Amino acid sequence: MRLRPYAWLPWPLRWLARALTVLLALALVLTGVVVHTVRKSYPQVDGSLRLPGLASNVEIYRDKYGIPQIYADTSEDLFMAQGFVHAQDRFWEMDFRRHVTAGRLSELFGKATLDSDKAIRTMGWRRVAEQELSELSERTRRYLDAYAKGVNAWLRANPNASDRSLEYSVLKLTGVDAKPEPWTALDSVAWLKAMAWDLRSNMEDEIDRALALTRLPRERVEQLHPGYPFEEHAPIVTRGAIRQEQFDQTASPRRGQGTRPRRPAAAALAQAARTLDAVPGTMSGADRDGIGSNSWVVSGEHTRSGKPLLANDPHLSAAMPSVWYQAGLHCRELSERCSYDVTGFTFSGVPGVVIGHNDKIAWGFTNLGPDVADLFLEQVSGDTYLYRGERVKLEKRQEKIKVAGGDTVTIEVRSTRHGPLINEVMGDVRPSDGANAVALQWTALMPGRTADAIFAFNEAGDWHEFRAAAALFEVPAQNLVYADTSGNIGYQAPGRIPVREKGDGTWPVPGWTGEYDWKTAPIPYDQLPSVENPAEGYIVTANNAVIDPRRYQPLLTKDWSYGYRSQRITDRLRQATAKGDVDASTMAAIQRDTRNGLAETLVPALMDVRMAGPAVQARDLLKGWDGSQGADSAPAAYFNAVWRHLLSDAFDDDLPEAARPSGGDRWYVVVRRLLDSPDDPFWDDTTTKGFRETRDDILRQAMADAYQEVSEALGSDVRAWRWGDLHRLTLTNASLGTSGIAPVEALFNRGPLSVAGGKDAVDATGWNVGKGYEVTSVPSMRMVVDLADLDKSQWINLTGASGHAFHANYWDQAETWARGELTPMRSKLESVRQSAVHTLRLRP
Repeated sequence: MRLRPYAWLPWPLRWLARALTVLLALALVLTGVVVHTVRKSYPQVDGSLRLPGLASNVEIYRDKYGIPQIYADTSEDLFMAQGFVHAQDRFWEMDFRRHVTAGRLSELFGKATLDSDKAIRTMGWRRVAEQELSELSERTRRYLDAYAKGVNAWLRANPNASDRSLEYSVLKLTGVDAKPEPWTALDSVAWLKAMAWDLRSNMEDEIDRALALTRLPRERVEQLHPGYPFEEHAPIVTRGAIRQEQFDQTASPRRGQGTRPRRPAAAALAQAARTLDAVPGTMSGADRDGIGSNSWVVSGEHTRSGKPLLANDPHLSAAMPSVWYQAGLHCRELSERCSYDVTGFTFSGVPGVVIGHNDKIAWGFTNLGPDVADLFLEQVSGDTYLYRGERVKLEKRQEKIKVAGGDTVTIEVRSTRHGPLINEVMGDVRPSDGANAVALQWTALMPGRTADAIFAFNEAGDWHEFRAAAALFEVPAQNLVYADTSGNIGYQAPGRIPVREKGDGTWPVPGWTGEYDWKTAPIPYDQLPSVENPAEGYIVTANNAVIDPRRYQPLLTKDWSYGYRSQRITDRLRQATAKGDVDASTMAAIQRDTRNGLAETLVPALMDVRMAGPAVQARDLLKGWDGSQGADSAPAAYFNAVWRHLLSDAFDDDLPEAARPSGGDRWYVVVRRLLDSPDDPFWDDTTTKGFRETRDDILRQAMADAYQEVSEALGSDVRAWRWGDLHRLTLTNASLGTSGIAPVEALFNRGPLSVAGGKDAVDATGWNVGKGYEVTSVPSMRMVVDLADLDKSQWINLTGASGHAFHANYWDQAETWARGELTPMRSKLESVRQSAVHTLRLRP
């Protein structure tokens, strides 16, 4: 999504506004006014401040990275101080997200973001959050209110918008005087809807299948969506089944279905796809194929210390500032009055710690990716839709969207029993194939208790308390790994996962028959896979299959990541645990693993192709290459260029543009299988009339195209090529970083950085083969927790603690992150005090 603040102006005025903005921005930079404005927004981090509403004094220590460690006497004081600190460093980010989740971006950016607002209003994120808030526990609502009090105390202390963040000053240049409203508990809960959206499951896969089916027969579409390779890549849970209505890790399995898709309503689906694309990715960006995570835990029987180790690195879009904010929340004395001693990664705008450790346990997340969203094709006529042979009234509501520089836009949202009609917000479609609308049913559009779960995780003291907290974590469903100081490790799959009357969720289905409806109750929590202290002594999750469906029903999903990362982690752990001396450096080294899982299959096939010309010398780079993708690797530069052109040459002619490859590990499996079928129709380029290409023709063409592209970019000396010269990361500000105005973008964006790794390497720096080599998704943070001595834990954030451009902590962790290094994750009071460079005391 490109935010263009002047889109609402007539073209001549837009040009004039841009020109004036360029001149003003340059003048500001040259005269130092920007520096002055920015410095006014920097937080006070030393001395003393009065914070009305506190019960007693709060101390905030910050280290050289600006990471706060907060000490208080009551839980309410702790979360109030957290709200204050988040606002100090990240209020613009919080305000921007609030506008995203409420479908109100157009109030700031005009018509440029109207499609986004329409899509979010249609789904009704904030309406659902309102329902959710009333269902949360009294304690959670109390903590949310305390957090909001802290944010608002900061707002009252900074009444001038330009004092709060440079972004507000830049918006003023466009004529938008954004006056932030007081923060509320609802603003925090609504952000969890955005998290759920970015970590949703196979919605795009459903659309891809359906769109491909408009051009190809079903059997060829299914070639492009192969099943998970269970024989080659192990699932997370390798034993156990449901017995006596609950999952038992010692039980033996039973068995059990499928559905044949109708040829879909292509026009309605295309409109639905546009709606989904319009929603800004708050954590995932535009390219979701690289979104995932790694986490694993090793028991003390294999570690040097005799206690567990836990590693986690969520793969999200490369936001500026990072979506994460590191913090410690500490009660001076643990009691019922104050029950938290937790350190980890938080979301600005949300109280508590999302991923991290307390004084007894540690936990990590990866996206489980169950199928929690279905697209229902509907037959709509006037204000009714067809359901089980009867015409049923559509539910309707109006949404009014304020637009900066323009008139308020009113949209009508219409819904069936399956959910809102998501195709309608992008314009009408012509009826086809019996369906003319698409409804979205998604678990996050039902109120849940995820906010309760965050506080429960933060104070859990053992496996049973952790599992009780996990039962509350309904949306988005995550793989949870666990370790504790007593030596236990575990895995739990939580979440609200629907049970279907019929079908497997892989294709859009007819809504009018009622056959594919969801059952009233989701999969019971006690039936979801869970493992405690497995015999292997380690647990690995990397968005791979949770469990083989031959041993487990009901269906979780069929659209997993294909296990290349998880198997690589498992293989390395198997080697390391055989020696019995795994330590934190071992875990960190695995996080930095850059090996390409397809190389061992594709390189021999490339070597067998008869070739002539200058591309031969480039291919020679691959002789003896071990598949590693360091930033300095010449073979990695060439191999990835070959992969990019291979996918384009083989599949672009067969597929609609929206369903073409972006390069994830699904395509590894597709190509591996096609390499064994040299005459498969996918190898034929249908745009070349009178000639039928085979596998070797396409491989040869891909190698030649890759040589041409890389030599033009990096020069003709193939040995001087470097993967990091192609694979670069620009840290792009989520709001104004894509304004289209170079001086404004220069104020907020940073980089580029040359980075190692690649899509579906353990070091998962994703890129989209259809767009180029630029990094689109990253390990957004890395963490290794040492349960033998929590103070020896390590972490790193993608950017820095501060959201203020030009602040010393704006992106001070980025180069360390790019090198794959970690920094100390301190949590004990004595070490926190020793490392502190700033101390702020908040008084009642």
